[in-house]
Order: sequence, then C-alpha cells, then structure tokens
Amino acid sequence: MNVPETLEMIERLDPVLSAFTEVWAERALSGERDADPGLPLSGLPFAVKGPSGIRSYAARRLIAAGAVPVGSTAVPGPGTYWQTWGLGAHGPTRNPWRADRTPGGSSAGSAAAVAAGMVGLATGSDGAGSVRIPAAWCGVFGLKTTHGLLPSPDRTGLATAGVLTRTAEGARGYLRTVLDAYEPAAPVLPLRAVWSADLGFAATDQEVAAVARAAVERLESAGVVRTVGAGCALLDPRDAWTRVRAGRPGAGAAVRSENDCRLDGLFAGADLLLTPATPNRPHGHEGPGDLYSTALTWAFNLSGHPAASIPAGFTSDGCPVGLQLVAARGADVSLVEMAVAAERGLNIVRP
Repeated sequence: MNVPETLEMIERLDPVLSAFTEVWAERALSGERDADPGLPLSGLPFAVKGPSGIRSYAARRLIAAGAVPVGSTAVPGPGTYWQTWGLGAHGPTRNPWRADRTPGGSSAGSAAAVAAGMVGLATGSDGAGSVRIPAAWCGVFGLKTTHGLLPSPDRTGLATAGVLTRTAEGARGYLRTVLDAYEPAAPVLPLRAVWSADLGFAATDQEVAAVARAAVERLESAGVVRTVGAGCALLDPRDAWTRVRAGRPGAGAAVRSENDCRLDGLFAGADLLLTPATPNRPHGHEGPGDLYSTALTWAFNLSGHPAASIPAGFTSDGCPVGLQLVAARGADVSLVEMAVAAERGLNIVRP
C-alpha cells in the first residue's frame, strides 16, 4: 500500500482497534511526495512503537532508506501489569481476531496494526517477549534480535530491537536496512530442530501446545525440519529476569550460566529450538490473572539469542497461536530465512 491508502485504512479501522496513539497524516503525505525513488524503501509506510519509537535506531535507518513513518502505536498505560495491554487514542487496543481479547504487549499497537493490514511493517522492542507475544496473539511475524546487534536504550540489557510484519519475508527489508552487513543464504533443509512444549518449567495450555506441535509435524511432513534430540529443559528464569530488570545485573548468575550452557549444547547439534511462543492464549482486557505470558520468551532475553514467532494456527475459540523459533546468537539473518521456509511449509491462509 502507498501512504494515502495506509492513512485511509487507519482512519477506517483504528477507531475500533485503537492501535495508534498518534497518526502523522500531513507529515506522511509530505514524506511520500518528497521520497527519493532511488532509495531502497522509497515511500514504504511504516509505524513506530510508542511515543519514543521515532527516535529509535531502527526508525532512523528506515527513514534514511526512504520509508515513511505514519504514526506511533499503542503501548501499555502506566502501571499495566506484565505489559500485556495497549492503550491507544480510542481506548484499549483490541485484538483484530477477537475484540474481547488483548493483542499482547508491549508492542501491542504495532502487532494489531500489522495484523489488521493498516501497515505492513512496524517497529517493536522486546525485553521479555514484547514483540513475540503480540506477534503470536495477532497471527503475524515478530522478530527479537540478538542482544547487542542493534543499539538499545535499555540499560538492563534485556530489551532489544525488533520488528513486526505480516510474514517473515516482509522482515527481510528491515534487516537489510538496519544491519551494516546483510548476507542471506537459503537454509539447507531439513533444518535440525529441537521441540519443547514447556522448556521444562512452563505450565503450557494443552491446546496451545497441541496447535504448535501440529505445526511442527506439518513442517516435518513438508521436509522443512527434522526433529532431533530429547527436548530442551531450562531452569525457570523468572526470578533472574525480575532481579536483572530491577537493576541488579549480577543477579541470577547461576541460572543464567546454566541455561547458557544448556543452550550452547543444544545449538551445537541443532539449527532451531521450537516452542509455543506463549504458554497461554490471548487473555481478556480485564487482565492476565496469575498466568505469565512471558514464560516461554524471557529466557532468551537473558541469554541474548534471536527469537521469532510465526503463525502456527488457531485454538478452537479462534485465537491465534504462535510457534517460537530460536536460533544461535548472531544468526538473525539466517533465522529470518528459516522462518520464511517454515511459513511456506505451513502454508497458513491469511485473510
């Protein structure tokens, strides 16, 4: 879509979904008119996460490549428990698949805007699953980059830059733009993959696990992956993550070291670790209760591995389920290419 079509979609859909906090219509139209046609992303509309997203490293690189920011997307309001809501200009951000459910967070508006087709690309950031969880619950692709790959203002070192797109293929332009060196190569199939429904500690909803496992089986049948190993059991990172987030960077060192050791061993013999992206389905706007939507994601914010969520299917009540793909540190470009192959193998039908 071009910028006028994007703005028309936002005007029509956002009063219901409330994915945006601000829309920069005049600036976007001017940006498209002035776009240099010689730039690689000339005139491409995109959205940025939250009020400070326009100042992020990724946004600045996208703009320099000719992309046009159209607005800032919803993030949780003050004091929001576990950052699983969004609060946009029209109230709580709604999941495009089920209005009575949250899109996840904290990149809530970015995921909802991409899922609804208002934009094809939106920036995000991920400190505990803030890209992967909304990607999973909105049925889109979401990537958390390797720790340290891109500049991040998060002093704890947990949050890294990320992106949300309709498909993994759509994330190629993002990586090509934000990385100094971009050298994609087609993955050698079948990929060696380790499957874990719970990472050894999470209380994963049985139907969510079944949908994700069925996706892995389809990938096996399509020749995209070959499951190896006996699964993956990590130590629960909850306390370590919480202490690091509270400003104690040395906290949980024993848990982090042991999990790093186990993951190093896993990736010595596998290309991918596959899990459900979340242990639960999207919760209602009243809150998550005692469930930790982050249970399967935040281990990789501590370890620094790149991780992505691709659409895996739906639960019986119509909620999207994401399949999380984790790769070795620094293998972000390869991870996106592996995700492209996986999405093609799954052949998810998108409306």
